[in-house]
Amino acid sequence: MTDPNQSAAPVHEEPSSAPDPLMAHITYGLYAVGFLNGLTAIVGVVIAYVRRPDVKGTYLESHFTYLIRTFWMSLLYGIICTLLLIIGIGFILFFALAIWVIYRIVKGWIRLADAKPVDDPTSWI
Repeated sequence: MTDPNQSAAPVHEEPSSAPDPLMAHITYGLYAVGFLNGLTAIVGVVIAYVRRPDVKGTYLESHFTYLIRTFWMSLLYGIICTLLLIIGIGFILFFALAIWVIYRIVKGWIRLADAKPVDDPTSWI
């Protein structure tokens, strides 16, 4: 007879070889909300920096690199646009920056949804 107090041997499951894109989706979402408030994008870039080493060699690495680059380039361009507000062209450039940021978020998120890497994560577009 078996002892009812004894539990069955634990079942060990093999980890899935496919990387989990959940944190990348969350980061894209934080960037999208950050487009409106600015603050959640900071949380997103921190997540991207923390998670990128964990997904090295997978398609997700390109997404986190892309997100990090998007953050820093948009911050730089935002500073330049702010300085150019003095001569009036900053408003036009802010509009162009907004279109560029939206484009990068949508482009990257679509690639992520298709489980594909970003073609050139260090590109300007």
